[in-house]
Amino acid sequence: MTNDSDKTEFWESNFIEKQEMWGFEPSNSAVLTKDFFVEKSVKNILIPGIGYGRNAAIFKDNGIKVTGIEISKTAIKMAEKHFGHNMAMYHGSVTDMPFDQSRYDGIFCYALIHLLDSGERTKLIRDCYNQLSENGYMVFTMISKEAHTYGKGKFLSEDRYEIFEGVNMFFYDRSSIHAEFDQAGLFEITEIEENFPFFLIKCKKSSD
Repeated sequence: MTNDSDKTEFWESNFIEKQEMWGFEPSNSAVLTKDFFVEKSVKNILIPGIGYGRNAAIFKDNGIKVTGIEISKTAIKMAEKHFGHNMAMYHGSVTDMPFDQSRYDGIFCYALIHLLDSGERTKLIRDCYNQLSENGYMVFTMISKEAHTYGKGKFLSEDRYEIFEGVNMFFYDRSSIHAEFDQAGLFEITEIEENFPFFLIKCKKSSD
C-alpha cells in the first residue's frame, strides 16, 4: 500500500467481500484495555481504524463514549447498522489526523500502526498523543517479530515486509517500541496473543 487511495481500495474491497471478517467478539487487547480504562475512569476515547466497531462495543457497554476513524465507507455503514448513529465516526485515513480538535481521555489503536511506514507511524503516534487530554492514556497493539510471518514475503526495509499483495507490515520488538514510543509517555509493554503474537503498550500524557 503506497498511498491513501490504495489503502482505501484495499480495505473497501476487503469489507465488501468479507463483511464482518473478524466476528463480533472483542479482541483480547480490547478486553484488557477496557478494564484499564474503567480502572482509570476514562470517559471518552478515540479509536483510529475502528473498522465496523468490533472493539468499540465493549467500551460503549461500560459507559465510555467512543469516537472512531475509519478509511472504509463500507465498514462505517456496517458499524452504523450494528450500533446505530450514536457513535461519532470520521471517514478518512488515520494519516490525515486530526479530524477534530477534541481531547480524549483515552485512545485505543488496535493492529493498525504496523501497517504504516516509518513516517506514517511517527505521525500517528504524535497525532494521537496531541489529542490526549492531560494525564490521558493511549494503548497501542502491534504485531511482534515472534509472529511466524516475520521475514516472509517481499523485503521492503528493516523489519518491514509485504506479506501478501496490498499489505505491508512492520514487525516490532521491544527496541523498536522504545525507539518510537519513549517520547510519547511509554510506561508498559506487555506481550499478548491475538491471532498472532502481539505487543500491547501503554503511554500516559503527563502534564507539561
